[in-house]
Formats: sequence, structure tokens, C-alpha cells
Amino acid sequence: MNRILKKRWLAENVVELEIEAPEAVRNARPGQFVILRVDEEGERVPFTICDMDRERGSITLLVQTVGYSTARLAALNEGDFVHDFTAPLGNATDLDGYSRVLLVGGGIGTAVIFPQAKHLREIGKPADVVVGARNKSLLMYEEEFRRQAGSLFLITDDGSSGRKGFVTDVVRELISRPDSPYDVVFAVGPLPMMRAVCEVTRPFGLRTIVSMNSIMVDGTGMCGGCRLTVGGQVRYACVHGPEFDGHQVDFEEAINRSGMYREQEQAHYCRLKEGKI
Repeated sequence: MNRILKKRWLAENVVELEIEAPEAVRNARPGQFVILRVDEEGERVPFTICDMDRERGSITLLVQTVGYSTARLAALNEGDFVHDFTAPLGNATDLDGYSRVLLVGGGIGTAVIFPQAKHLREIGKPADVVVGARNKSLLMYEEEFRRQAGSLFLITDDGSSGRKGFVTDVVRELISRPDSPYDVVFAVGPLPMMRAVCEVTRPFGLRTIVSMNSIMVDGTGMCGGCRLTVGGQVRYACVHGPEFDGHQVDFEEAINRSGMYREQEQAHYCRLKEGKI
């Protein structure tokens, strides 16, 4: 079992959990993920690692309560335990070969790009960061990014913080400059957002990496639940990813697959909130 060391709410339905995992954090790298179960009867749920502390022996996750299992996990408190915890899974982000990186985060994906920002700062290549959300209350890790980014661009749909608009507005402006220094864009967020970023960068031939958080069960490539099409070939987010060339991803297929069980999950979540489970 793995103990929860720290818990804090970042938004109405988004909680940050620092979880004790000394063996897992030893080899964990930015871009990898964990799969955990809240209790013995729980389903296996994947979460991208958004921070790690090797001295403390902990991994930090962001949990957005969108269904039964995430609601159960968010209800735990400091000192409680999750039943089991498997990590690190997936392939680590490889950004070391690039000179200038533009990190783009939307919604809860904002926190997923945070370890990349920390790593790039540590190796002397601070990245520019674009952070977007629907409104100010949903912006996450703003102060943390100010310490790690080269330049930070905040944007909200309603203009309640930073600039009003979408992350693609800023991305387009930054990469359209005649002296644009970027040789890669790394984007994490909702599937429509990542698709939109890729369509902005495609005409420029600018390499764009996305993180695919597909439906997943075992995390070893056996269940096939996280399959997607990349460059016309079947790939599995858990073993081939979670990061892929965004210009090669079939986003329409991925978006359709992501909603396959939404109705059942919502019904289960409603019963949980009503105390019927």
C-alpha cells in the first residue's frame, strides 16, 4: 500500500495528491505514468506523473473527479492509503535533443507539462510555456511555472486571467514570428485542444509531440484498450507512448474512443454521489 503524504485542492474538481512511492520514483522520468487502484475492488486507473521528489520518495498526481474511481480517490485524505501503485510506466519524454521547446498545457494537462519545464530548466534550456483554461479558477501551477519557464503566457476562454482566447492563438503568434526560435512543440490537454495545436503547427513543419491519455486497463499492452492509430498503424499508448508525433495521430478516432463509456461512468458516478454505492 502507498500512503498519501499531502493533499490539496487546486480547483473545484481537481485535487493534487503526493503519494509515497520510494521504489517507483527511483526510476521515474517526466512523461511517464502510474496505474493505481484505490482499494482491492477498484479498477486500475492511469495518471500521468506531474512531479516527483526522489529525496522524499514520492510521486505527485493530479486527479480530476470525472467518474467513480477518481471520486473515490479524491475522497482520500492525508495518511490514507491507496491499495496498489504501479510505476513508472510508458516512455519518458525525450526533449534533450532540442534547443528551444514550447510547452503548451490545457486544463489538467497543464500540470502534466510541469516536470518537463523543471527538467529543461535544470539542463539550462528553459522552455516557454503557454497555459490555458476555461477561467481563472481552473488555472493550475501558475506560480510554479513562473519559477521554471523562460516566458509564461496565460490565457483563459473568458479573459478572467491573462489573455482572453485559446492556447492556439498564442502558439500561432509565437511560431509565426520571423525569428521564431522553436524546434519542437510539446502539447498536453484535452484531445480537441491537442488536435487544434497540431493543425496550427502543421503548415510550419514544426515537430509537435502530444501525450495521449487513452482508456487503459493493464498498462502492458495486453488489453488493447488504449489502442490508437498513428501514421496509419495501430499503436498502444501504454507501451508505445504515451507520447506521439501529433501530426501522425488520428484524433477523430481517438476522440470517438474516449467517449465510449461516458454514459455508464456518469451513471455510476451519480449513484456514488447519491450514496447508493
